[in-house]
Amino acid sequence: MGEISFLARLSGALLVCVHLLHCALGQVRYSVQEEMPPGSFVGDILKDLGLEFKRLTTGKARVFTASGREYVGLDRDKGHIVVKERMDREVLCSSAISTCSISFEIIFENPIELYRVTVEILDVNDNSPAFPKGEIQLEISESASAGARFSVESAVDPDVGLNGIQSYSIHPTDHFSLKTQSRAGSGKKVELVLQTPLDREKEEHVYLTITASDGGTPKRSGTVKIHVIVLDINDSPPIFEKDDYRLSVPENTAKGALLLTVNATDADTASNAHIGYYFEHTTPKIRELFSIDASTGEVRLVGELDFEEGSVHEFKIQAKDQGGLSDSSEVVIEVTDVNDNAPKITLMSFSNTLPENSPPGTVVAMINVQDSDSEENGKVTCLIDRSLPFRTESSLNNYYSIVTDSSLDREQMAEYNITITAKDGGQPPLFNTKTLLVKISDINDHLPQFEHESYNAYITENNSPSLSLLSVKANDADLGANARISYFLEDKDLNGALASTLVSIDSVSGMLYALKSFDYEQVKSFSITVKAQDGGSPPLSTNTTVNFIIQDQNDNAPQVLYPVQTGGSLVAEMVPRSAEVGYLVTKVVAVDVDSGQNAWLSYKLQKATDRALFEVGLQNGEIRTVRQVTDKDAVKQKLTVVVEDNGQPSRSATVNINVAVADSFPEVLSEFTDFTHDKDYNDNLTFYLVLALAVVSFLFIVSIIAILSVKCYRWRHERMFYKSGANLPVIPYYPPLYADVGGTGTLQHVYNYELCGTADSRKSDIKFVPSSSQSVLSVDLGGIKTAPRQNKHTVDPDVDIEQKPPNTDWRFTQNQRPGPSGAAATPEVAVGTGPWPNPPTEAEQLQALMAAANEVSEATNTLGPGTMGLSTRYSPQFTLQHVPDYRQNVYIPGSTATLTANPQQPQQALPRLRSLPPSLNHQRPRHLPARRSPPRRRRSKD
Repeated sequence: MGEISFLARLSGALLVCVHLLHCALGQVRYSVQEEMPPGSFVGDILKDLGLEFKRLTTGKARVFTASGREYVGLDRDKGHIVVKERMDREVLCSSAISTCSISFEIIFENPIELYRVTVEILDVNDNSPAFPKGEIQLEISESASAGARFSVESAVDPDVGLNGIQSYSIHPTDHFSLKTQSRAGSGKKVELVLQTPLDREKEEHVYLTITASDGGTPKRSGTVKIHVIVLDINDSPPIFEKDDYRLSVPENTAKGALLLTVNATDADTASNAHIGYYFEHTTPKIRELFSIDASTGEVRLVGELDFEEGSVHEFKIQAKDQGGLSDSSEVVIEVTDVNDNAPKITLMSFSNTLPENSPPGTVVAMINVQDSDSEENGKVTCLIDRSLPFRTESSLNNYYSIVTDSSLDREQMAEYNITITAKDGGQPPLFNTKTLLVKISDINDHLPQFEHESYNAYITENNSPSLSLLSVKANDADLGANARISYFLEDKDLNGALASTLVSIDSVSGMLYALKSFDYEQVKSFSITVKAQDGGSPPLSTNTTVNFIIQDQNDNAPQVLYPVQTGGSLVAEMVPRSAEVGYLVTKVVAVDVDSGQNAWLSYKLQKATDRALFEVGLQNGEIRTVRQVTDKDAVKQKLTVVVEDNGQPSRSATVNINVAVADSFPEVLSEFTDFTHDKDYNDNLTFYLVLALAVVSFLFIVSIIAILSVKCYRWRHERMFYKSGANLPVIPYYPPLYADVGGTGTLQHVYNYELCGTADSRKSDIKFVPSSSQSVLSVDLGGIKTAPRQNKHTVDPDVDIEQKPPNTDWRFTQNQRPGPSGAAATPEVAVGTGPWPNPPTEAEQLQALMAAANEVSEATNTLGPGTMGLSTRYSPQFTLQHVPDYRQNVYIPGSTATLTANPQQPQQALPRLRSLPPSLNHQRPRHLPARRSPPRRRRSKD
């Protein structure tokens, strides 16, 4: 009893304490009692491994079991190994095994580390002894003598050690006692020993109770009822030939195979010697695997053996005769392993995406390979294709790492299929495969590459801005943002202009656009640098050169270099009358700033005084005589030469050449004035005409605005005046037609009316007066004389007009005609038609035009059609002989005033209409004349 008490205390200490064992290869061993609730503490893994607490988080620590069922877990918050699922030692391990344990691995990542942990499951007394049957029936002959023994099926307790069955007791003890005997295998042999002979006549049935007790704390027990039937004499029990039977059976043995035949003998005869064979105290698993023939004792395989599930099977066979005597024997069947399990590959950790710049030795995946077979059949080797840039490494048994073996390049191979082959050492070997898809992620390791080293773009000059010029294209072998290319211009100085001011580029498409219109004559070509930059970090870039060649257009007319076209001096070529045919008069020299055929010039004679006398060389521009000069040829010859280029369309320039056919200079001098006069007139006519029209238009618009403002003011004043009467009707307002803008630019109609009204009068009267007659001045375009015409008109006697009537004679006197100052007419030169002593200067002509504009502004409302038509003055028939000498006296038609160039001469003031006194507006009743237009002034065309 002392020894049992010591063992009980030792077992209790082992149940409370948890011990650990550090192995040299990173193994830790713990022990824990079975049936512990989930969350129960098993061990402090951080303390036992010497790790820091943050390693649990950074390493993503987790528990891995090969079987896939996790009985324990990892508490990351505390770093403890805890019970995850309730463990039953009797389920996990056979009762024949003294030590029961489970193993698993703790996996850490970054870097990957493995620690093997073994947890021993300690038995607790959680099972009570149990008999196979609740009641056992025994038939005992009454002839049985004292000391006879009768076997009883022993109780079963799944617990081990002290928690297993320790003792048996029987009650009552009148006829029987109990004897136990240890035997090979497990359990004890229980026998009833007859103490006193049975007497069927006194007691036909005997009832006993057998109690089986274990050694746990507290103790557990189980009972079975024994019903003893007293029979007549059968005093010889069956006896097996062997106390136990042992054999080895391969796990691939076919169903129905005969394993062994048991045999027992009985010394009795007749029915008492007839023996039957039965399983004694077997588990359902044994009955699923094996069967026994009751009459022959043949044991056959009815299920499938699996070495991995159980390598040893033990059971008892009972031989029983008809008299109820029996014997039992132990059968032990050992299952031998065969290579019937292929290796199992379990992926523990896997990085399916790998950067292409990963160095050799980078861990891609970690796998666990298990083979349930034993010895050579369970030895596994792991292989992958050697052509791949990967290899396998093994740091622990059955654990392999897949690492990179060489550098990677996504542009050559974007992904790899790694086939892992696990092969055992059996004969024949079995294998299993698993394929991992590893994608190689891109890094920015490739520069953008342009499709061409350089680009040439041809642009026709005078292009429109925003014209698409050229598209550049670059490719990048990278992926995603690393291959997203943007285009930029490198700004640099191009002959004083920045590249960014000439062209622009679309950063996405690479299309180049013009920012300005190019001129071939200024820039014939230029080059820019385009940079293609990817979107990597850091970005990579490549440059290319784009050459722009400007193509010429025919946008420049030829320019005549000789003869020079001067503004005021005469340039003339002299041809002697003795000139022969082909005489070189002069040569027209012209250039064209264009290029190519746009600059090929040809010369043609457009106009000539005598076309039969001169010709122009088509290519050289030389003007030569084509016939002999005669005395009948005019002295003054004017040639117009057209210079044309060869462009499409062609452009041209004209040059006027004055040629004097004479033998002496005095003969040429008589014609010199006409040349100069015509030239000056043609050169300055357009400028002064435009200036005069602009001034007249401006003064006309100002006059219209002023008249409208005065009329509006007077109309509002009259409205306020007439509103003093309650029932005074409103006088309608008839706006005068100030201007009827037509071809002449003058007012065509004049309206006169009289207004009669008072401040308090209830009625008002408006009386229209016939319009005054219009004076029309006819001009003889021949310039010989001017005939005035005057129409008489009726003047309203109520109107007081103090203006001096205009002079009816508009003809110039001899001293007033154009010509030299004070020069009189001669028979050779008509009055007013002689040559100017000196051509009028530009200032003098401008003064004359301004004076004419002033006259127009004063007489706008009185001039009739044709009185101030500039078209007549500057018509083709109007020659210089009609232009007066503005350095002489200037006359204003319709007025007695004369503007003279003599500052000492007093000038008569211009007449002015006398307005009505303001007092007349307040006298009533009285007829007040309405606003009346002043008399028209007659003006000459000049």
